[in-house]
Amino acid sequence: MRRIEFFFDCSSPWTYLAFHRIEAIARAGAAELSWRPILVGGVFNQVNASVYEQRANPTPAKLRYYGKDLADWARLYGISIGMPSVFPVNSVNAMRACFVALEHDCLPAFARGVFEAYWGRDVDISQPDALAALARDAGLDSIEVADKIARPAYKQKLRDNTDELIERGGFGTPTIFVDGNDMYFGNDRLPLVEEALGAGTRT
Repeated sequence: MRRIEFFFDCSSPWTYLAFHRIEAIARAGAAELSWRPILVGGVFNQVNASVYEQRANPTPAKLRYYGKDLADWARLYGISIGMPSVFPVNSVNAMRACFVALEHDCLPAFARGVFEAYWGRDVDISQPDALAALARDAGLDSIEVADKIARPAYKQKLRDNTDELIERGGFGTPTIFVDGNDMYFGNDRLPLVEEALGAGTRT
């Protein structure tokens, strides 16, 4: 069976776009979809610090186009993406909570709720009360989630996925692997993911 690995952090709008499409792409390609939560700040700190430089000193023309580009993609996908009042956001607890959602087979519902809350409704997902409400909305026990995300084992799960992505050549989110070693980065590479699934394993 073909396999897609989706490395993601809910703090990225481009990842929200790709998340919105990746399940349909996996179904169409008869591929198993593996959710791989990461902390993108950890990736940036280790291998892509230029992101911080670009945020601190943006090119005005590029920044204006960024907003248009994001709005165009959101309109195409039929989802709402605004500019949160808290950006960048500390997503570490939300991403640790994704592992609890994986255990209960509800990660897509939970992650979708986090994406929609942060990018669609300007909810600060770093706040414990907000995260608890999102957990309950996905059918999770918010007390269990709060307990587990504070445990060393769940902190390590997130570090391990983040380190693995870096070791495999990743530098941001979303990063998608097809059949183990075929890497694609960004929402705009999804057509290439679809083509890869249709054309057979790439090297």
